[in-house]
Amino acid sequence: MHDDRSLVEDRLHRVLNERIRPAVHRDPVPLTVERWDAPGEPVPVAEGLAAAYRPAAAGERWGPPWGTTWFRVAGRVPEEWAGLTVEALIDLGFDRKMPGFQCEGLVYRRGGEVVKGLNPFNDWVRVAEAAAGGEEVELYVEAAANPVIDGDSDDGFSDRLTAGDEPLYHLRRVDLNVFEPQVWELAQDLDVVGGLMQQLAVDDALRWTLLRAVEGALDALDLADVAGSAPAARERLAGVLASPAHASAHRLSAVGHAHIDSAWLWPLRETVRKVARTAANVTALMADHPDFVFAMSQAQQLAWLKEHRPEVYARVRKKVSDGTFVPVGGMWVESDTNMVGGEAMARQFVFGKRFFLDEFGIETEEVWLPDSFGYTAALPQLVKLSGSKWFLTQKISWSSTNAFPHHTFWWEGLDGTRVFTHFPPVDTYNSDLGGRELAHAARNFREKGRATRSLVPFGFGDGGGGPTREMLARARRVRDLEGSPRVEIERPARFFEKAHAEYPDAPVWVGELYLELHRGTYTSQAKTKQGNRHSESLLHEAELWAATAAVRVPGYAYPHEELAEIWKTVLLHQFHDILPGSSIAWVHREARDTYARLRAELTALTERAQRALAGDGPGTVVFNAAPHARGGIPAGGAAPRAQGTGAAPVSSAGRAGGGYVLDNGLLRVEVDERGLVVSAVDLAAGRESIAPGGAGNLLQLHQDLPNKWDAWDVDAFYRNTVTDLTGVDALALTEPGGEAATVEVARSFGASRVVQRLTLRAGARVLEVDTEADWYERDKILKAAFPLDVKADRSAAETQFGHVFRATHTNTSWEAAKFEICAHRWIHVEEPGWGAAVVNDSTYGHDVTREVRADGGQTTTVRLSLLRAPRFPDPDTDQGGHRLRYALAPGATIGDAVREGHWFNLPERAVPGGTAVEPLVTVEDGGQVVLETVKLADDRSGDVVVRLYESAGGRARARLVAGFPLAAAAVTDLLERPLADGQDPQDPQDPQVVDGRAVELALRPFEIVTYRLRPAAPAD
Repeated sequence: MHDDRSLVEDRLHRVLNERIRPAVHRDPVPLTVERWDAPGEPVPVAEGLAAAYRPAAAGERWGPPWGTTWFRVAGRVPEEWAGLTVEALIDLGFDRKMPGFQCEGLVYRRGGEVVKGLNPFNDWVRVAEAAAGGEEVELYVEAAANPVIDGDSDDGFSDRLTAGDEPLYHLRRVDLNVFEPQVWELAQDLDVVGGLMQQLAVDDALRWTLLRAVEGALDALDLADVAGSAPAARERLAGVLASPAHASAHRLSAVGHAHIDSAWLWPLRETVRKVARTAANVTALMADHPDFVFAMSQAQQLAWLKEHRPEVYARVRKKVSDGTFVPVGGMWVESDTNMVGGEAMARQFVFGKRFFLDEFGIETEEVWLPDSFGYTAALPQLVKLSGSKWFLTQKISWSSTNAFPHHTFWWEGLDGTRVFTHFPPVDTYNSDLGGRELAHAARNFREKGRATRSLVPFGFGDGGGGPTREMLARARRVRDLEGSPRVEIERPARFFEKAHAEYPDAPVWVGELYLELHRGTYTSQAKTKQGNRHSESLLHEAELWAATAAVRVPGYAYPHEELAEIWKTVLLHQFHDILPGSSIAWVHREARDTYARLRAELTALTERAQRALAGDGPGTVVFNAAPHARGGIPAGGAAPRAQGTGAAPVSSAGRAGGGYVLDNGLLRVEVDERGLVVSAVDLAAGRESIAPGGAGNLLQLHQDLPNKWDAWDVDAFYRNTVTDLTGVDALALTEPGGEAATVEVARSFGASRVVQRLTLRAGARVLEVDTEADWYERDKILKAAFPLDVKADRSAAETQFGHVFRATHTNTSWEAAKFEICAHRWIHVEEPGWGAAVVNDSTYGHDVTREVRADGGQTTTVRLSLLRAPRFPDPDTDQGGHRLRYALAPGATIGDAVREGHWFNLPERAVPGGTAVEPLVTVEDGGQVVLETVKLADDRSGDVVVRLYESAGGRARARLVAGFPLAAAAVTDLLERPLADGQDPQDPQDPQVVDGRAVELALRPFEIVTYRLRPAAPAD
């Protein structure tokens, strides 16, 4: 029996692939081919259509890496094909393995009308449904020679500047063919029955029923006349294909999808074209399949389509209005969520959801992030505040240590907000709806006995063209088929409605969704990460001072358009393969240039507002954009510079045995002859922060060659080898004291050199470390270690609008898997009564470990991951010069860490002038409440919008005081719309306003609140 089964399966495989599928198209008639090789970057469509073409032919080589070749193909439908279905087959040189990761094409008609995309499994163009015979055919193909990029070789393809000019592809086939519908349908019948059969157990009776049906179909097929015998073969399969599914069969909601990375192994400009090809394919497919539903996330990609391919965008808009093309996600891009700052995370929803509302009138409710590398515990609250209510991802199934216990559950965030969440058990966001994947989804589903349904996104992604007609054929056949899950194509919202109704008491997962993989993304491409952090800080400043100037300075215009465009650019670069550092060199080269441009633009906007506020005068006005007062300057305000800080001066002295001692009356720091911090005493507490025998700011070098994903991963075994960098090239006291004392130390190692400046300032409770590195290592990771004399069972790391605790021990595999963690501006460890923090200006990767010393005490070591040197997908990742800043804060509480983190990232700025600036908005009596954002409302009403949050993880009461008379105040969602149970900002008698200027606040732990403040009209 076993041999009989194997014989039939082998027979099916050969006949299907060697006889039936090749017979779908017959009688090929070559088309004439002409070509034009576009110089440099892609050209507008009109230019490509009007170019000077030259004769070409199938078999020719084309396409230097990243180049574009336009092909014009022409011919005539033979007269004898009258009444037949005719298709052109155009094979650009596809390898049939990885759609979306090789050459691609977009087909146009003579007048520039887009037809569809060309991809390895979608190489056909319908010419006539029923030909008249003699029709003229003329098509244009914009062919992109995107190279195949893998980690096996350094071929220069990672950047257009190094890719060379040797053609990559051969034009294999360009011809007209008769399309045989019955042969195609037979191929789909056998594909589905054969795929289902292979997933059933050997002793399952249905498997044998299917096998006999397949055998009968193959017997009925005349190999010499496949087209003529196909109907008879299909008849042998009709019975098994009509047998309905069991009542208990798993239910799959199939959603057409094409996950398109906004940049990855291709630059941003190529994503623009990938989106156009995919949208053209999908809308063309919908014309023949009216029940087909396709979901597309990332407002940025639709905005690109609107700008660059308006004719395709018009087709998309029509299908959106029909309800078949479904915007999802609610975000500007499918961003990283580990490293994106709090306000930027909010703006992902603001700009994304507003685009969908403005363009389509759709309030997206699904947050669609299938491929990001872990999910912050702040996200559930932001999802709710954006007006969304469901969350979907698949990526957690990639975790390499622990299998996540749920597929459908409630996810609870930092503040207690819960969002209904689904992880598709199919374990892919690029399903082909084949038998293997459907069976896996049903077997893998962890909610059996409590729930019956899951979602499956299907379609080739990343420019692979999305769903195909073959996938839709599978969906039709497995809608209600014995032995298979029931598959229904439907909108994601419909799935969530059904799943929620069926399983309202789903289990709860509390806290972050940590991906036990891709931990290297917290560190790779340091300059991209630095550009992001600095842009976020500069946007905070620009909005704050522009809003203050718009309210305070007559005639000052708030720069709505400029800020919106900058925000969109920053949000784009937070995409989950750009900010994490996992894109090709081209992407990060452009990102560095973009961040430099944004810095200049934001600095100019900030200076313009500050100069307007500072007024005239011979002095200097110092602005403090941080949400905490410092140096006599209020939070969000400015004051003329005073002489001296009023703090005790810093003293410096030589240290016995070499090195220096720095003391400002708050901290006493010893730097030894190696340039290492061997003591950092919190003088108020009389507490040493450096563990006995330890040395702080110890640079450590590890081998770093992960088993698979270079830029993505840091594998735990990197810790097995370490080199402490203690050698010194030079050690000197470069600032002797007074306002500041600085020790400079230089070190060389391998091919690299590091110069560090350790600075203690008057009145400061932190020791600053300013590091300049010329980094030319390979397959290494550079860490900076602070061994602290603290027994800490957990660390606290800043995340969006709060912080998250993580264990420092490894009691369970879940805790052990978090050997590399993400923190924003600070990380903190403490024991009852005393703690310490490390703050930074652009570093995200950290690790925190502890050990028992010989004296019985415990050392908790906090390390920052400064630089990496992976080779793929950018062979020169992080090579070159860097400047990184961080600081040790002995004796810091979590509240101190919050304050120091803001101060470190939002430095004071000085401009000429003489006028003090009172804060536009102030939080009184609320040390726990942080004012994160001050801006003008996006609707240009002149209302002031402020966003604040509780930062300590406890309940807080405070007062929000406006620096101007208030007509009204209201709590809003992230999009600045009144909450359903809130007050109307149009109501001038709003009872929330106290004394004409204040609002009383009562916040729960880590609660985010957005207020819209309406200034009172000036008195006559």
